[in-house]
Amino acid sequence: MAARPKPGPRLVAANGARTPAPRRNRENLFALAYERLEEMTVTCELRPGRLLAMQELQDMTGFGRTPVHQAVSRLAADTLITIRPRHGLQIAPIDLARERVLLRLRRDLERFVIRLAAERSGPTHRNQLLHMTRTLRQGRKAMTISEFNLLDRRIDRLIMAAAGEPFLEHTLRPLHTMSRRIGWIYHNWVAAEAGLHQTVDCHLDILDAVANRHVEAAVAAADRLIDFADSMFDRMEREIDPALLDCSLDQLPQA
Repeated sequence: MAARPKPGPRLVAANGARTPAPRRNRENLFALAYERLEEMTVTCELRPGRLLAMQELQDMTGFGRTPVHQAVSRLAADTLITIRPRHGLQIAPIDLARERVLLRLRRDLERFVIRLAAERSGPTHRNQLLHMTRTLRQGRKAMTISEFNLLDRRIDRLIMAAAGEPFLEHTLRPLHTMSRRIGWIYHNWVAAEAGLHQTVDCHLDILDAVANRHVEAAVAAADRLIDFADSMFDRMEREIDPALLDCSLDQLPQA
């Protein structure tokens, strides 16, 4: 009978206890689950107003109970999901009046963050900003809203990194998600013919000004972006099917 191979050496902690084997990175799974659910919310794959169970989200995302539960908790704190005890979950319906008010809050926060980013951006940030500028400019004519949203998420993170204040991320993140969902609806169901030129150009102006540390120009560019976002609401209030903002309205009897 062949002798069993001797087990390899194991790390031992200072108190003599053996170090446990590496475990899967729970924080990484949570982040991936959150990003997936956020994307499904923005693209209305999870329709505003929809009621569903936690198990359904696990099935739809392919993630386990713990990361999905953690992601749902964050989305609930972001007011994008409502947790209804004994009744499951509801994707928050879109209240255009509320989100337009929150856009005013986003304007003030964006001014602060953009100013910090322009003041603090260093050579590494500048390199990344210029790379993002080239990517956005090259895709300007043919870019879809899905492709733009992926870049927009990266731009938000890059600006936040240049600003160097982690606290601001938790405040701006849900506001950015709400704006992306409004943009998705606007560009798909209200003004598909308009293209993305205006929003892309606003972002290019911001990136260029921050990269070159032109503080006032960066803040002015951020204001133009928010002005454009605000202009979407007038047309949406007039033209959008209310059921796109709250799918539960589909169940109401027709007049």
